[in-house]
Amino acid sequence: MRRSLLALALLAAGSVSAQTWPTGPIKLIVPFPAGGSVDMVARAVGKRLSETLGQPVVVDNRAGASGNIGAEAAARSPADGNTFFITSSGVLAANQFLYKRTGFDTQKDFAPVIRLVIQPHILLVHPSVPAKTVPELIALAKAQPGKVTVGNAGVGTGQDIAARQFSTMTGVNVLHVPYKGGAPALNDLLGGQIQAMFETSPTALPYARDSKQQLRAVAITSTRRSPLLPNVPTVAEAGIPGFDSVTWIGMVAPAGTPKAIVDRVNAELNKALQGDMGKQFADIALDPAGGTPQDMAEAIRKDSAEYGRILKAAGVEPQ
Repeated sequence: MRRSLLALALLAAGSVSAQTWPTGPIKLIVPFPAGGSVDMVARAVGKRLSETLGQPVVVDNRAGASGNIGAEAAARSPADGNTFFITSSGVLAANQFLYKRTGFDTQKDFAPVIRLVIQPHILLVHPSVPAKTVPELIALAKAQPGKVTVGNAGVGTGQDIAARQFSTMTGVNVLHVPYKGGAPALNDLLGGQIQAMFETSPTALPYARDSKQQLRAVAITSTRRSPLLPNVPTVAEAGIPGFDSVTWIGMVAPAGTPKAIVDRVNAELNKALQGDMGKQFADIALDPAGGTPQDMAEAIRKDSAEYGRILKAAGVEPQ
């Protein structure tokens, strides 16, 4: 009887806290600097939640260690519904295979909330590269084993995963060049220091549309063409059937956050993704996702297995 009463008391306390939430400012931790795709998504989400929940929402950029610093800060935050973590799939799904110590456990430390957007990558090449199509790039790489340079924002990032998947599925040997972030990699691609890069769609979009052809858009990594770039084929239709390499940006909360709060935030953001916020994302080549917390949990599980397989096949060892 005593246990039953205690359980009822705890349930009632959780219900009351969910009904009265939010009672103060909400923090969105982002594990990357301002200006990138994840930060842009987080600021749009923060604006929407502030409007619908009637409380200030602050974006807290905790960059460093490939996202581990921000993730650990989020994992150690109180599970009171006042802190959420917006991040890329790489942090939650890939970092566990890259670092011996991340400072967090993806499965134990977080409660999935929602997958916000799907982010394809666009294969960009420097105009000096004598390849205008995927088959031509494959032929070039096979003729020069280990010499075609493909940059990325760091080992285990979406750019790196896409490039390694490309190598595996085509059997080509390219030189993967990791950078400390996407900006220096893109700068070197523009300068011709590297020859190709799978760049995130929002960043690649202006170059893919540029009539000056500073960079050449060869293909997109999603399973369908982007309506913003109708003339850019998918990698699959350009010569690698079955190729599909996209990342996502999603939201989780510290483990133990009341389910009613998680469900409320999920519902608010699903509405926003079907409206103006979703259109805002689509306009920069981010596909609105949405779905249930269970959908987000399944995405983390599926991508953790896939990233682990790709990185293991590439011989990447945790550091």
